[in-house]
Amino acid sequence: MSSIKLRLGVLLGVSALALTACGGASSASTDAAGDAPTIEVQDNNGTQNVKTPPASVVATDNRTFQTLADWGVELSAGAVSLMPDSIAYTQDESIVDLGSHREPNLESVVAAEPDLIVNGQRFAQFHEDFARLTPEATILELDPRDGQPLDAELKRQTSVLGEVFGKQAEARQLNDDLDASIARARKAYDESDKVMAVITSGGDIGYSAPGNGRTLGPVFDILGLTPALEVDDASEDHQGDDISVEAIAKSNPDWILAMDRDAAVAADDASYEPANELIGTSAALKNVPAVKNQHIVYMPADTYTNEGIQTYTEFFNSFADALEG
Repeated sequence: MSSIKLRLGVLLGVSALALTACGGASSASTDAAGDAPTIEVQDNNGTQNVKTPPASVVATDNRTFQTLADWGVELSAGAVSLMPDSIAYTQDESIVDLGSHREPNLESVVAAEPDLIVNGQRFAQFHEDFARLTPEATILELDPRDGQPLDAELKRQTSVLGEVFGKQAEARQLNDDLDASIARARKAYDESDKVMAVITSGGDIGYSAPGNGRTLGPVFDILGLTPALEVDDASEDHQGDDISVEAIAKSNPDWILAMDRDAAVAADDASYEPANELIGTSAALKNVPAVKNQHIVYMPADTYTNEGIQTYTEFFNSFADALEG
């Protein structure tokens, strides 16, 4: 009789352990083959099931490269041709280079056998191609969505990647750092100061429109800046709008924020003219308060190809330093 009770107790104990294990895995599941845990995350296309950790990762979104590299995520393939030299992946010859968005080598993604493709920005147009070539892969797209605040979208992207790669604490730190840099700049900024944003490229100084200009446009809304100049039908072109330097000077800005596009893609060209030289030697701008008072703040040199959360955090802190100084 005691032997029967002992066997029954063992069976009940095993059953209890099994139920406890099932309850602890409520936030994850297994894939159809039952051989890998998965989690559900939300991206721009809805709910995505992602294997964790993914065994083979492909990355094509410039905004994510630095985050993935800093977190030690290994890539099987990626848009290496679009990465600035500041990203460690450019030194890893084992990564299959998918090329640039202008001359992509999409078929080479097949050999990587990816579980996950972090797609977006310049490669967003190739979503269907990746789905066709790698039907077993989860395609995760976290580009900032139209009509949504850029800072919130950068934090959303970081948080989702943190869930996927088990880097929740690191993601929270990146988001907190961005919030802190914004708070610093907003506190130091005097709203009576007029601000001009420009993009330099090909030896020209282009106007970047508040709100919708490339890269610098959203900064006006994030920091609550007062524009020195606003125009109708402004574009989001990466080279800025066709507004004369004289018109920029006439707006008499107290501060100039500048993004040097060519610093990221053409710094080795003999014809390259750095933004600080273009602005500093411009006859039209020499009497502008921002130039006379050296109130010019430049985005990091690799911004055009590295527009992630770290880039904006660095820039906002640089702007805050200038405002406080």
